[in-house]
Amino acid sequence: MVDPLRVTLWFYRGLFVTLAALLLFIKLLPLGSLAGSWPGPDLLLCLILAWVVRRPDYLPVLLICAVVLIEDFLLMRPPGLWAGVVILGTEFLRVRVGLTRELSFAAEWALVAAVLVAMLLAYRLVFVIAFLPQPAFGFALLQTLWSILCYPFVVAASRFAFDLRKPATGEVDAYGRRL
Repeated sequence: MVDPLRVTLWFYRGLFVTLAALLLFIKLLPLGSLAGSWPGPDLLLCLILAWVVRRPDYLPVLLICAVVLIEDFLLMRPPGLWAGVVILGTEFLRVRVGLTRELSFAAEWALVAAVLVAMLLAYRLVFVIAFLPQPAFGFALLQTLWSILCYPFVVAASRFAFDLRKPATGEVDAYGRRL
């Protein structure tokens, strides 16, 4: 017999991979690639952070690592560097799931914004240590600010389109385990 909890879990994992592939496909399209144009938000990163804060059991570490590593390869970034930074950021949020469950959305948004800025600084610090060329700091900071501003929209889309919500305090699944 099929366990409905496992079906739900694998449905959301498959949905995440599908959304990640769609966002990566859109990012690879040659749209608006004029020199000097403003960078867009990193919607995939917003999606990852929103889902980790809401339901960390839906996104295992290896799935996040695989998706971001594929993104590194396709966008010709140093392989594994951004994936490692994203894993550190998501694991920082994952271990605080008990705290974020009880936070207001404004506090959650501030926490995610701080994690996004810390991820940007860590990524650029490795570039500086390795003497790698990197885009201007203002360009990267602008992309991070756009991502911070788009985070509420990604959360709202995840909530209303995919019914992805934070479990309530004390909520249990069908087996009586706390969520």
